[in-house]
Amino acid sequence: MKIDMSAVLPEECISKIISFTSARDACRFSVVSSLFKSAADSDAVWEKFLPSDYQEIISSSVSPSLLTTNLSKKDLYLHLCRNPITINNGTMSFAIEKNSGKKCFMVGARELSISWGNDSRFWAWLSLPESRFGEVAYFRYVWCFDVKGKIDTKILSPKTTYGAYLVFNLHEYGFRKKPVESGVYLEKLDNGERRSLLLDPPPSVNRGDGWKEIEMGEFFNENGDDGTLICSLSDFSSRHIKQGLFIEGIELRPKNS
Repeated sequence: MKIDMSAVLPEECISKIISFTSARDACRFSVVSSLFKSAADSDAVWEKFLPSDYQEIISSSVSPSLLTTNLSKKDLYLHLCRNPITINNGTMSFAIEKNSGKKCFMVGARELSISWGNDSRFWAWLSLPESRFGEVAYFRYVWCFDVKGKIDTKILSPKTTYGAYLVFNLHEYGFRKKPVESGVYLEKLDNGERRSLLLDPPPSVNRGDGWKEIEMGEFFNENGDDGTLICSLSDFSSRHIKQGLFIEGIELRPKNS
């Protein structure tokens, strides 16, 4: 004999059970019945799926009003999946991964360490409508370069493998079939993965936001107490002039979610 759970358990208990699943599962439960929909869409459920420090992050962002609107917790969750918010005085962005609720960050170009980045002979800083940040970096004319992004592992989601992605566009020349080196490693240890990347022709992915991306490496964040993660892109060996590379930033987001 089949048991109708909705006839046995009150809505609060159903919500409690669903809160131990995932955002994806909650959406599936919501189509079972009107009772399950009410339970699965409740704030009590979606509060569990949001990062534990989401209020602190939002309150220090350029969009603190998200906390005072009439958005349900589910709507807030979905908003943060689709609409990254800028933090750290507009030099980083924050979002959440839709299926897992884990945190995603992008270190914008102005927050990157770029060799000769303030020398207008080699680099330019441009405002582009397709960027979430006020400025992006543009390779004006360089032979070699060194770009590094830093992020504290304590702000990343624990027990999570993160991919580091260069978010860029390429419009001119100098990178054709000439690899550059990327690295993802802990500061002071420098013991992480190194990769040789081809930006042109790119094995990259169109993100759907006007930019391309290519994976620079990955890092497993155990408990968030490892220190500072460095993501680097460099080329010190080439004798070829390089131009036309736009860098929006370096994004850290969960893999295999």
